[in-house]
Amino acid sequence: MGLRLSSVLSIVLAAAAMIGPARAQMPAPGSATGPMPNTGPVYIITYFEVGDAATKPTADALRQYAAATRKEDGNTGFVALEEIARPARFATVEVWRDKPALEAHGAAVAALRDKLQPSFASPFDIRTNAGLSVAGPGIGSEPGGGNPVYVLTHVDVFPAGKDQTIELLKQLAEASRKEAGNLRFDVLQQDGRANHLPLLEAWRDAPAQSAHAMAEHTRAFRAKLVPLQGALYDERLYMKLQ
Repeated sequence: MGLRLSSVLSIVLAAAAMIGPARAQMPAPGSATGPMPNTGPVYIITYFEVGDAATKPTADALRQYAAATRKEDGNTGFVALEEIARPARFATVEVWRDKPALEAHGAAVAALRDKLQPSFASPFDIRTNAGLSVAGPGIGSEPGGGNPVYVLTHVDVFPAGKDQTIELLKQLAEASRKEAGNLRFDVLQQDGRANHLPLLEAWRDAPAQSAHAMAEHTRAFRAKLVPLQGALYDERLYMKLQ
């Protein structure tokens, strides 16, 4: 009996030893993999792709959707984008006063999705974000005419490097806003994935964006970011659907 009890106790102690470290590794609320509170404006980035034959009707549908969305209560910014290198890939960036305003917009999103469904090569990929460093006019109402270039970049770093990356991005944003051709440079943080840090940029034209890519502060940032990255630096250039 004593031997049997000793065996049972050994099993229990071994199980407890395994559970302890597992609990220690669980993400805490607000950590890089846990939910992130979002009490301010809500920034929504949506990516999707259609077949080549559907490019023009999709662009037309997005223009109508943009015009209607800007009139909704609680919307404080909206821009519809078409990728320059691959015109069948689109994105929208929306800003809402708060989550209730965003939720009220849900039916309009569903209607657009259903309308475009037959043309999808890849469906809506919707990312909810909070603003970390945002400045300037409302999204979509940047000053200047001509042919501005919008840039959406998905920065994904290892959780341990999140705080360092945020500081690097804030420094980059401050320096980039001082460039002659910059219209916007915002740093966001994805809800629920705090180590995912989208960037939204707008530049006066293609030469201004190219000059930024080779600016000393941009190159220094990219060099410091490489060892922190959890995925490739995903940068996409777009034109605004007027």
